[in-house]
Amino acid sequence: MVIGSLRYAAVLAAILASANVAALEFKSVTEPAAILYDAPSAKAQKVFILSQGYPVEVVVKLEGWTKIRDDTGEFAWIENSHLSDRRTVMVKVASAEARHGASESSPVVFTAEKSVFLEVLDTAVGWVKVRHHDGAVGFIKVSQLWGL
Repeated sequence: MVIGSLRYAAVLAAILASANVAALEFKSVTEPAAILYDAPSAKAQKVFILSQGYPVEVVVKLEGWTKIRDDTGEFAWIENSHLSDRRTVMVKVASAEARHGASESSPVVFTAEKSVFLEVLDTAVGWVKVRHHDGAVGFIKVSQLWGL
């Protein structure tokens, strides 16, 4: 019985450790118009363009290139030099209210429309502190954003 419990604890610890390793990594586009390709080469097929500040999920990194996923689930390759560690998120709902504090009862500071990019300043449980491009700062629910 004790051996079974120890095995169970070891398996649970391994699962929890692997969950931490599999955490998602996000970056943001640095170029005003970054070209995405279907393979890791400037000679590959150009598939689309992302604008500056667009948050992307890092899937694979190679020398000079990163395979990314965007908010629609599309995969493509981008040159590493076009990505930044600066964290941004994108509003994924029709309209998101940014509040003074991380609470539904806090007053609304500003409203951000769908597809607006916001700079990530901090996180709280269920909330993200963001800065709008005009300088306004507030907390938005995690469920209303993409890029975390």
